Amino acid sequence: MSIILRLDRVMADRKISLNELSEKVGVTNVNLSKLKTGKVSAIRFSTLNAICKALDCQPGDILEFVNDDE
Repeated sequence: MSIILRLDRVMADRKISLNELSEKVGVTNVNLSKLKTGKVSAIRFSTLNAICKALDCQPGDILEFVNDDE
């Protein structure tokens, strides 16, 4: 099973840049870039909350579960 990050898709839908989101969320560009590319193993709820607030979305819009067994 895997969790896929769809932050890049939501950002594109909202037409928001990494720099703009970084300023709104208070997270560095480097850390947001890692989230955007899925190169993280964890995310703090406070960060997820700030991203969802800035993008006006739900956590399920950013995170997707994929069952590798199928």
